[in-house]
Amino acid sequence: MKIIKVDYIINPNQKLKITFKYILFFILSFCTTYSQAQKINPTPPTSRILFVFDASQSMYGTWESGKKINIARNYLIQIIDSLEQMDNIQLALRVYGHQSPVPPQDCSDTKLEVPFSPGNEGQIRQKLRYLIPKGTTPIANSLELAANDFPPCDNCRNIIILITDGIEACDGDPCQASLNLQKKGIILKPFVIGIGIDPNFEKTFECVGHFYNTPNEEKFQEVLGVVISRALNSTTAQVNLLDIHGTPSETNVNMTFFDHISGRVKYNFVHTINYMGNPDTLIIDPLIEYDVVVHTLPAVKKEEIILTEGKHNMIGLHTPQGSLHITCPGSNQYKDLDIIIRQSANHQTLNIQNNNTKVKYLVGEYDLEILSIPRVYVNNVKIDQSTTTNIAIPRPGIANFSIASSGFGSIYVETADTLKWIYNLDERKLHQNIIMQPGNYRVVYRPKNIKQSIYTINKKFTIKSGSSKKIILY
Repeated sequence: MKIIKVDYIINPNQKLKITFKYILFFILSFCTTYSQAQKINPTPPTSRILFVFDASQSMYGTWESGKKINIARNYLIQIIDSLEQMDNIQLALRVYGHQSPVPPQDCSDTKLEVPFSPGNEGQIRQKLRYLIPKGTTPIANSLELAANDFPPCDNCRNIIILITDGIEACDGDPCQASLNLQKKGIILKPFVIGIGIDPNFEKTFECVGHFYNTPNEEKFQEVLGVVISRALNSTTAQVNLLDIHGTPSETNVNMTFFDHISGRVKYNFVHTINYMGNPDTLIIDPLIEYDVVVHTLPAVKKEEIILTEGKHNMIGLHTPQGSLHITCPGSNQYKDLDIIIRQSANHQTLNIQNNNTKVKYLVGEYDLEILSIPRVYVNNVKIDQSTTTNIAIPRPGIANFSIASSGFGSIYVETADTLKWIYNLDERKLHQNIIMQPGNYRVVYRPKNIKQSIYTINKKFTIKSGSSKKIILY
């Protein structure tokens, strides 16, 4: 082969123009990419924190330097002062036990005192300062009513922080109330801060949410800060899609993170290997227990994933894949041909793959049903790691039917002891061209206007690869 080399001679001015042109092109390309990245980058969610505050009669009790009510509200006001300066945060306050004195016991004594709204921190502080403990402790009822405290929002994290010095005093079930809210996707798992609660009652709150018991004022202040930090911080994770060697080499597949409690979709990410050659880092909410589904064919699921806050979490799933390439050499007739893919020994359809395409599947064996005329079955097709399995469909031929008048006809494959139906002719058409696999067939036909079965026409015919056959039915 002769190689012709072409040299371009340019003067310095031309070179300068060309250089400037490429610099301008680079700048415009970078700006376009950056603009697209900004559009793709999701808006951070708003974290909505509902403080459920105990103002029951027992909060008048003494706790180290003063009354529980004074200590708790002073530290809470300090936290609200800090939160007021932060973006993407809204606060609300529900109080119980502050309206009806005991006795008698009023289990409906709970009220949303300050609803969610921007800039309401002053109202919350003011309400806290003038609370007077009076009544009982309806925790379950307060949690149930909290469902309506969060207005509809498409991009919000709903968090409850319950501050109490006692256990449920009415007939409610705080654990079930909390679980119901989580199952409905209304809130994340609540935080519960106990003020000097008897250690024997700690297990009572563990089913309600993340429970912290504070035996003294210093611990209460510390825990309140920890809870706020946990409520607002995200954490990092990477999903390792492992091949048969245990190496995280699989990628470019969608992953869905579901809330394990509510079943709702929380995140969708298309997996990628980053520029360092590692699975990309994800920033996700650590307060949720996840089920992760990797949408390979078939899908792979891992349930009840609990993330550790403050560290980089590794999530591994076994997803070894290879490819299946289906072709029909030298044929344009099969460009729209579909192939049903099933896992071997599983009758459920996994995928419908088109002819002349290459699709990834998990390593294993599959059965193929090629929707040609007649259908072709290929069983126990093996898919191996990082390799392509090629399936070649036999090149079809064409059966050209010429019919004198409309009627009833069917095509069969004839075996030694039976006829196997494969296709019905269109009774309205006199000329029909049918793409068929190579083989020996029989057509059985009777004109519609003839009412005697004796005039049924039987004809055998053979279809050869890449050729056509004319069949005359009269």
